[in-house]
Amino acid sequence: MADDLHQTAKALVAPNKGILAADESFPTIEKRFKSISIESTEENRRAYRDMLFTTQGLEEFISGVILFDETIRQSSSDGTPFPRLLESKGIIPGIKVDTGAKDLALFPEEKVTEGLDGLRGRCEEYVGLGARFTKWRAVITIGDDIPSDFCILANAHALARYAALSQEAGMVPIVEPEVLMDGDHRIERCYDATARTLTALFEQLDAHRVDIKGTLLKTNMVLSGKDAADRAGIEEVARQTVKVLGETVPDGLPGVVFLSGGQSDGEATAHLNAMNQIDHGAWELSFSYGRALQAPALSAWAGDAAKVDEGQKALYHRSRLNGAARTGSYDPRMETEAA
Repeated sequence: MADDLHQTAKALVAPNKGILAADESFPTIEKRFKSISIESTEENRRAYRDMLFTTQGLEEFISGVILFDETIRQSSSDGTPFPRLLESKGIIPGIKVDTGAKDLALFPEEKVTEGLDGLRGRCEEYVGLGARFTKWRAVITIGDDIPSDFCILANAHALARYAALSQEAGMVPIVEPEVLMDGDHRIERCYDATARTLTALFEQLDAHRVDIKGTLLKTNMVLSGKDAADRAGIEEVARQTVKVLGETVPDGLPGVVFLSGGQSDGEATAHLNAMNQIDHGAWELSFSYGRALQAPALSAWAGDAAKVDEGQKALYHRSRLNGAARTGSYDPRMETEAA
């Protein structure tokens, strides 16, 4: 089983490719649908994901798709279950398995992610539905006297327990500790919080006997707070992010798939591109974007069956740009090129 985990992890960070995160919770997808004035019904959600997953050529730049519990049980318009549809294109199906970040008791403004209860059984079910990898997100907030050491430890411990259960079931775990962009902090605060979080995470993964070669890290880039008066530029973000990885991440990890975390589409691509233009060690540096891949497609589609092709062209174009960023060959002028 270890060999299968290693092969799947490597396939998810294959050259020129990254992961499409399509695992939005019901409140999140409702918010996105409101932006295009359509109702978040089960059929509308199915039709939207169908539009994304049937994009011609998507497999050129997308190695895997993270699904939501509802989505992994749905099918394309022709009746093909979504996991089977993705597999037929050479795209690996995955599944979000946490149940969300909740308030950490007695630690104001801090969160801990829940979902460990019953996870072994859910993992077995998801394997039967076609999933080959999983994802669990933890949320770390920067603020006055936070993140606390205990919040970091609680989330690192939960991530490691989840990862062990995922590997036990034969699925590659993507461990996702996200230091949020919220706030007006300087990039140095983000660096410190990220370094502390990743250090604790890999200590816990080791303690739980998680096979690092069959694991991927999904994490934030080292960024200034979104409300900071003087935000760090692209090259500084790339340098600081690569530096923190070098200080905390073991060489055996196959790759890091960054989240976009509130960045614009172009920023997320430019930052990834800059990182791949400098010496970044043994890992593949890739992407696992949700909104930063989907936003143009959602806007172009707008819930109109007659505009499926337009939505798919927008997704293909955004995916191609991020594929270029994987090799450091992205150029902002590519933004205006036809898909």
